[in-house]
Amino acid sequence: MILSKEKNNKAFEALSKTHGYTNRMSVPHIEKIVVSTGTGKKRDKKQSEIIADRLALITGQKPAPRAAKQSVASFKVREGEPIGFQVTLRGTRMYDFLDRFIHIALPRTRDFRGLPTSSIDNVGNVTIGIREHTIFPETVDEDLRNVFGLAVTIVTTAKTHDEAQAFLRHLGMPFRVDVEAKR
Repeated sequence: MILSKEKNNKAFEALSKTHGYTNRMSVPHIEKIVVSTGTGKKRDKKQSEIIADRLALITGQKPAPRAAKQSVASFKVREGEPIGFQVTLRGTRMYDFLDRFIHIALPRTRDFRGLPTSSIDNVGNVTIGIREHTIFPETVDEDLRNVFGLAVTIVTTAKTHDEAQAFLRHLGMPFRVDVEAKR
């Protein structure tokens, strides 16, 4: 496991010079990773089972179904009807998933040139949208009829955008280099 608590601990030495940390506990760390997906327009039970099984293969944990919060007549959705799945990863599974995500899955994305820094919000969380789940090696040999997208949210304890960006770059997150910054 390349990304681990040791890498988090090394962040103190690397980031204390630039951000002025005096205490190891003040350095940002990753709290959890949330992987979520919607089931789409098809509401058949078989399709939902396929999505749940593949999400379990990708994350190593059984996904929890998510229900609609309110009824929307134009989408033919009723309140309480299952419309997606979500997995919250913590601890060792979180670091294992992040390691596979950064080093294996993201480079397999079509035309990948890095993640935009705009995917970091003002409180230090990163949300990345994935168009095809097939970038994960666990799902390579399966048929390509039931391809779905998913969202990966990395929740950190960083307080600002710049602090989160520096911390995630230290962990190896491949952010794009801004064209304006090169000049």
